[in-house]
Amino acid sequence: MSPEERQPRGDPSRGQTSRIGSVRPLSILLAAIGTLTQVPVASAHGTTGSGGLSQGHGVIIAFVGAVILGGFILLKRTDRITATTALYGVFAGIAITALGAVLFEGLSPDPTYTASSMPFPRTWYQPLALLSGLGIMVASFVVGWLRWPSRPRYTFLGILMGLWISYPYLLPGLASDTHPLGYAIVLGTPILVGYVVWKDAGSVIRAVMRDPVARRFGIGVGVVLALFFVSITGYLSFFPEEGFPEEVTVVVLPAIYQLVSWPTLEIAIPHLPFIHIPFFLAVSPGQVIVVGMLSALIGLNAALIARHWRVEERAGMTEGTAGSAAIVGTCTCGCCGPLVAKIAVLAAGPSIAAPLYWVFVDSASPLSAVFIVGSFVLFTGSLIYSVQTARQPDQSAAIIPAD
Repeated sequence: MSPEERQPRGDPSRGQTSRIGSVRPLSILLAAIGTLTQVPVASAHGTTGSGGLSQGHGVIIAFVGAVILGGFILLKRTDRITATTALYGVFAGIAITALGAVLFEGLSPDPTYTASSMPFPRTWYQPLALLSGLGIMVASFVVGWLRWPSRPRYTFLGILMGLWISYPYLLPGLASDTHPLGYAIVLGTPILVGYVVWKDAGSVIRAVMRDPVARRFGIGVGVVLALFFVSITGYLSFFPEEGFPEEVTVVVLPAIYQLVSWPTLEIAIPHLPFIHIPFFLAVSPGQVIVVGMLSALIGLNAALIARHWRVEERAGMTEGTAGSAAIVGTCTCGCCGPLVAKIAVLAAGPSIAAPLYWVFVDSASPLSAVFIVGSFVLFTGSLIYSVQTARQPDQSAAIIPAD
């Protein structure tokens, strides 16, 4: 039995308090997920199909969520509230911010970009992809050999990420869409990332996940951001759209998502029972791998930060700025390219948004792959760095029991 689970036999009230404490974060998580899926439902009512809501309402909701997020972090830093209460507030802020972003993206008109608005011709894509991919592979080999000679897994991960970027242009024509190498790159990435995390951070992560508050916070953040990713990229939608099927449609179609073609299950329901709103969901193995890996890495980072906060409070330590910055950083990711383009349209007009779209959202652009690869490396690296910092002798309190 872990130290967190030990309780005096003669103190039944403590066990009751522990059970109540374990229910509260779960209730908050379920309420946040319910809100995330139900608010777009309300927006589908009315003659306009948006119930009077507009993209401005999404901006306001996202702003409110950011204020709640920053407010609870500030209250935690000034010791006005406990670490556990701060985590509840931070989770609520993340969920509300994600909800506002989803509403903004769903209620904003989709801008149309022409080839004339491209910042540079597509003929540049191939040399950019090959040079950037080769550069990452060479840099990974050199840095791994000089900095981590005893950890070749870092070098292999860097080489794999370089292949991810350059792969679409290594094979001519449509051959790359179904080549075994492409599937091997995508399927091998979560295996290698999982091995790196297990090898360098496994023991600390297992200790962190024994803390129920940290565990639920990490799972909650991961689930909310997974819903955010699939909603913001259009794979999950509750918004009425032109050309939506008039009857329930379930099909499996091949679709290219992340390097190669995957069988994609598409479900379209024109009117959900009782709430009478459209529902669209598309699921493919490639999508599950990418979104699942990003959400898992972000959730583990969030759980580690939550544990660190609770131990700091127990040990009477003063929090630095890294923890707060990391929590805010978990709300950002390269999957948000379409959202960034729409924000640019709102702020500066289509002339500014068009280059952003072509550079970061266009599936043929190598920089869109750099965003995905950079997200994998960023969240994996931050997780390992945080664990190694916690293992330092002067930071050993970061993994001791908080209860």
